[in-house]
Amino acid sequence: MNKNWLYMSILSIGGLSFPAIAQEVVYNTTDAGTLINTSEMETLPKAELNPLNLTNAAEIVSPKIESEEQDIYFSANEIQNDQRLSTITAIGDVNIVRDNLTVKADKIVYNQKDDVVTAVGNVALLNDDGTIVFSDYVVLSDKMQAGEMENIKILMKDKSQVAASKVKKYANDNKTMYNAVYSPCDVCTGKDPLWQLKARKIRHNAKDKNVYYNDAFLELKGVPVFYTPFLSHPDPTVKRRSGFLMPDFVSSSYLGAALQPKYFWSISDQEDLLVSPIFSTDKGLILSGKYNKYLYRGELSAEGSFMHDEDKDESRGNIFAKARYEVNDYWVADMDVNYASDRNYLKDMSLEKQDDAWLTSSLKMQGFDNRNYASIESYYYQLLSYDMKEYDEPIVLPLMDYENISDVGPYGAYSKTNLNFASIYREEETNTQRFSMINSWVLPYTSPYGEKYRMVASVKSDLYYVDNYINPDKEEFTGGVARVFPQLGLEWKLPFIRATETSRQILEPTIVAVAAPNGGNKTDKIPNEDSQDFELDDSNVLDIDRYAGYDRNDTGSRVSYGFNWNSYGDIFGRTSAFLAQSYYFDKNEAVNNISSSEQNEKEGHLSDYVGRIYANPSDYFDLNYRFRLDKDDFDLTYSELGTSIGPSILNAYISYIYLQDNQSSSLIENSERKELYTALRSKLTKDWSIRVYNRQDLTDGGDSLEYGGDLIYEDECTQLLFYMQKDNSSDPEYDGDFEFGVNFLLKTLGGTSK
Repeated sequence: MNKNWLYMSILSIGGLSFPAIAQEVVYNTTDAGTLINTSEMETLPKAELNPLNLTNAAEIVSPKIESEEQDIYFSANEIQNDQRLSTITAIGDVNIVRDNLTVKADKIVYNQKDDVVTAVGNVALLNDDGTIVFSDYVVLSDKMQAGEMENIKILMKDKSQVAASKVKKYANDNKTMYNAVYSPCDVCTGKDPLWQLKARKIRHNAKDKNVYYNDAFLELKGVPVFYTPFLSHPDPTVKRRSGFLMPDFVSSSYLGAALQPKYFWSISDQEDLLVSPIFSTDKGLILSGKYNKYLYRGELSAEGSFMHDEDKDESRGNIFAKARYEVNDYWVADMDVNYASDRNYLKDMSLEKQDDAWLTSSLKMQGFDNRNYASIESYYYQLLSYDMKEYDEPIVLPLMDYENISDVGPYGAYSKTNLNFASIYREEETNTQRFSMINSWVLPYTSPYGEKYRMVASVKSDLYYVDNYINPDKEEFTGGVARVFPQLGLEWKLPFIRATETSRQILEPTIVAVAAPNGGNKTDKIPNEDSQDFELDDSNVLDIDRYAGYDRNDTGSRVSYGFNWNSYGDIFGRTSAFLAQSYYFDKNEAVNNISSSEQNEKEGHLSDYVGRIYANPSDYFDLNYRFRLDKDDFDLTYSELGTSIGPSILNAYISYIYLQDNQSSSLIENSERKELYTALRSKLTKDWSIRVYNRQDLTDGGDSLEYGGDLIYEDECTQLLFYMQKDNSSDPEYDGDFEFGVNFLLKTLGGTSK
């Protein structure tokens, strides 16, 4: 559910603050002021004024005022000083400056005795915030901070406009506007703006910081569409205050029609609570809310919902909570809780994380000290995907990690030590406790010829205790296991650069040689918990250690080689290409490490080719393609494409992904994946645009996974969105959902949403 919040703004007018928006209601009074035609603004006075440095003015007068008061400065074509009446009259292109306010007019009379400034004819007040106020007649007093204005027109910094027949500011800093009208829309002479807000009277109470409206209307193209006789809200200087917020109206196949009122409780400056129950026609009452608390060293936020589904005769709900606390200068504690009562609750309620395959909850304590890092963590996983329903949800408690990097030696070498302990518990499946230590030594070097070397020598030691492990041979193992894995790697790069008047090209060949023993993973006794998703691709083929986790070692000696080419053009954008391959000295290690699909389990020392192509020659074409080619017949075993083609008047986006069967991973189904996403966007006119999209399963028997589209109108002050979407879930317990809706937004004022 989208959340809409109504924000209010205040105009700062020569030290006077006036409300600009009447929440989401407005009106039309017959004697209201008229707005400015911005197309005629070129003839109006500009804000770039510095009268203190004028040298060609007829005369500059700096009257003597008490030292504790601020000076006032004049510039004009003609200035008359009447000492008997203590008045200064400026005539012709008059400028008067005091504090942060500049006044321009045809004629200005300054009464020094009463400290009153009267401006007549083409009056413009320029504020340092960029606001310009136009009027025919202005009287300012009390150091130009109080007074009256008639027939004012205001142009704000964001081009929004306000007009009023009369404005008053009182000594207690209260303000009143009469027959006021506001609009952020463009205004043309003789035509009503798309929408405008009108009120007979607007009052601002400076002490209570409240704004009050009398007879407020909202007009669309000059037609009143909403009216309220009285309305009040806190002024924009109030950052937070308890009260009711704009309600949400919701419609879905699960809830039916629903109303969600919202009450905001400002418990303190550091603590608040949002109570937002949902009253639905099909499911009754759903409790919902959000809590925030800010501490000197941390913060806490929690939101959730709860309901009783009469149709299923069960209670359902969710909670999302985050907390962070800085214990001291070195240690930070984090908590992230994500829980749903069942697999489809988030989808039924259209809540955040509804498309996630699983929810992750964690508790962490992390320490940072110079080049040292330590952490103690715990994780709990809740599976949401229907495809993963057969797997038991693991608990990781604790997961401890420590890393120390030594100071750099005289030749640039440094050592690194990693310690890791993990305990993984499942109720009915494999339980594992593991302690790992990696000691490594790294020496980077750049030769006088530009060659870049990096040598890494490491020894990894593991101790395991495994309970109820079913190995790939379907044999059960329980007991302790130890292993030691040494590895030596050398990386070489040599960038070649070619520059012309129109482009720059960089070609960087890379060779990585790794020496390591064969075998030693002991897959018959050690389960694979943290390295299950390994796939050889362009992101890891040239890494010395290609596994992200600890349970699988990158065994066997090999040489990996490839190149990376980039071209940067002054006119034709950027193009790049990458291609690499690995050679294993033992072909059995090639099967174990670089192939996860049966069709690639062939005899041979070479891996598949992996690569990437990126092309962005112009603003109308952007392509990113990643692939893996079979080393023998060059068939695609992995393909991922994303491209955008065309200008804004008609733009196509195409995304395609292909994955072969994965027989080694226990995280996903053993089936191939072919998926095509297409979207067409067109900017029909300056304000209208349309988009349609479809995500298609291209495997045998596949169908559309989701489709939809939207029609959007958006100008400088209004946004209107018509949308529809259909979600086809693979979960037989979820029927999918068809949605259609309209979002309407008046910029700076607020709007409605689904």
